[in-house]
Amino acid sequence: MSDQKDEIVEAAAEVVVVQTPGETVVRKTFVVTRRELPANGPLEVFTSLLPIITVAIFIITFLAQPYRIPSGSMENTLLVGDFLLVNKQIYAPGGAWRWLMPYRDPRRGDIIVFHNPLDANDHLVKRTIAQPGERIRLRGGRVLINSQPIEEPYAIYIPSRPDHFRDNFPTLHDADPEIDAQWWMQMRTLIDNGDLILPAGNYFMMGDNRNNSRDSRYWGFMPREFAEGMPMLVYFSVPAPEEQQRGIHGLARWSRMFTIPR
Repeated sequence: MSDQKDEIVEAAAEVVVVQTPGETVVRKTFVVTRRELPANGPLEVFTSLLPIITVAIFIITFLAQPYRIPSGSMENTLLVGDFLLVNKQIYAPGGAWRWLMPYRDPRRGDIIVFHNPLDANDHLVKRTIAQPGERIRLRGGRVLINSQPIEEPYAIYIPSRPDHFRDNFPTLHDADPEIDAQWWMQMRTLIDNGDLILPAGNYFMMGDNRNNSRDSRYWGFMPREFAEGMPMLVYFSVPAPEEQQRGIHGLARWSRMFTIPR
């Protein structure tokens, strides 16, 4: 069997009138031409997809990027298995375009995806609690900014064993083995009358799941330039094994689809 290639068949009719003394003959001549379509090879497929690839790369590089939540430090705001679409423009350096684009600095209450201060190749997601120049302390797990308690409807406190360092930060009397050594030394120089004073350009970040979060208490500040973006929405969510059900209901947390983290 011979190979068959895709082709376009074009047909045209030519009408010829022949007159003789005794009759008129009309002759129709059909001309058929064949033109082969180009083969759908790898180059042609790549060329057809190139505009889509270009737009996708532009969006991921400059506008938005997906992330997956791997830990429970932000429960119940963000759950393990949530997939986030993150706005990468909001904290970008404004430059000459600041008048046009909605660039701004982080604010208290913002949820931020940022580079891990201990490993810049890794990303963390936490909530902004204190800003440059502010004084922060925790008493019994509750946050005070400039000696005033703040409202935190997003924070949860899962029962756990007492932890003086975690719940009464900053303290120099107890050292947790998970504290970064350099941060422990730096922290000692920033404490004044029981408060930790934030240097310029640095933010204090905490997880909403306060008793199960390794955050600024353990590794220090988030430098302003480490901010990567703000989650815009949860576009998909994979349930934990203990949550899974049979059938289509067990494939995802459907109620979390396209919700906005706050």
